[in-house]
Amino acid sequence: MKKPERIAVLDIGKTNAKVLVLDCATGEELDVRRRPNTVIAGPPYPHYNIEGLWDFLCAALRELNTAPGFDAISITTHGASGVLLDEAGGLALPVLDYEYEYPEEIRSAYAVLRPPFAETFSPALSGGLNLGAQIHFQKAAYPAAFVRVQTILTYPQYWAYRLTGVAANEATSLGCHTDLWQPGEGTFSSLVDRLGIRDRMAPVRSAFDVLGPVLPGLASELGLTKPVPVYCGIHDSNASLLPHLVGREAPFAVVSSGTWAIHFAVGGDLQHLDPARDTLANVDAYGRAVPSSRFMGGREFELLTAQLGVLDQDKAEAALPAVLDRHIMLTPNMAAGSGPYPGLKAQWVGAETATDAEQWAAACLYLALMTETCLALIGAKGPVLVEGPFAANRVYLDCLQALLGRPVRAVSGSTGTSQGAGLLAGVTLASPSRDVSGYPAKQAIDAYAARWRAVVTLP
Repeated sequence: MKKPERIAVLDIGKTNAKVLVLDCATGEELDVRRRPNTVIAGPPYPHYNIEGLWDFLCAALRELNTAPGFDAISITTHGASGVLLDEAGGLALPVLDYEYEYPEEIRSAYAVLRPPFAETFSPALSGGLNLGAQIHFQKAAYPAAFVRVQTILTYPQYWAYRLTGVAANEATSLGCHTDLWQPGEGTFSSLVDRLGIRDRMAPVRSAFDVLGPVLPGLASELGLTKPVPVYCGIHDSNASLLPHLVGREAPFAVVSSGTWAIHFAVGGDLQHLDPARDTLANVDAYGRAVPSSRFMGGREFELLTAQLGVLDQDKAEAALPAVLDRHIMLTPNMAAGSGPYPGLKAQWVGAETATDAEQWAAACLYLALMTETCLALIGAKGPVLVEGPFAANRVYLDCLQALLGRPVRAVSGSTGTSQGAGLLAGVTLASPSRDVSGYPAKQAIDAYAARWRAVVTLP
């Protein structure tokens, strides 16, 4: 098959959705369309606006086909989501918002069913962050509707199905703390049989596979004049990881920042992971298990911005010495339900007279300390590559390098989820990075970190 010249990427994040066109020879973003990703409150439960997203995706593809044009499509979406199709290929039940909290009796029943961590390397998470918990909830709470379920798809592959009519699952989404997958074995876990859904799970395909061309009728609606192949697609954090796997030797770590800050220890092992502290195994695009940890760093940054206003990096940088001297601190968690310090609620310490700039400096330190903690929990070694919004936060980066005492590199430009999805179709990426020099007063950073760890204790 001829290598595409331009590829359209459907990139559906938890907060925003976008469609963009990449130049395959350079990785350059040629054009983009965006919209918020909204949640419908119900009934029957909070769920994604699937038809609203579909209308947006089609309109964007139609416009982008006019100019600059594209000759392939790839897909990346957030994890912790699956789609239940009926016999006609429609939704048997709405696609559930993974932040929804189920009734206690359903959560308790699922706890008995879910496999042990040693099998799935998937920790027990809140709401529907375990996809298996979502499916169990839908089956238990809506049995009449669940009887109609014929096919179960992971989320990126649902959109590929809408485009091609070909149903598939894929390992990066199945391996994203679903409880449904054994990362070490590359097979479904025992949960699919306990839930009675093995025969409904679509076949597992490689993220790099072309599932088929856009369906003829849809192609006509989009104005496509020749067959356009659609790639199977990939989970967004693993899409961000993929560019760093190409041509780089392990061990190294990647911090992929967005709504979540996901940490990958490439070349690490799974044996020391602690499920109680939100460590897990992800599965990369090549099907390999990767020790991982996470906290909701981007969501916490949004909450901080709502409190403190927009971050002024120069003022925060200037305020950092005072923060270190007076031990002005933010403790976990601003976004509850995940991360290495479960059960804790955020508190400001020593901040009674702190300025907004000082609080911002302390917040950037907090994010760096959370990242350091997450990297330590997964035994990450070697240089640390930071991509996404955190790569533009100088105070965070300087503090992180000082805390780690080993190379930290900020990866600039658009090297995240969309570009990783583009790699599935052979996009060539330039991923410029810069070495972070680190905060010069390392002794002050270390003393602050020791004090912060003493304050932050698990219940």
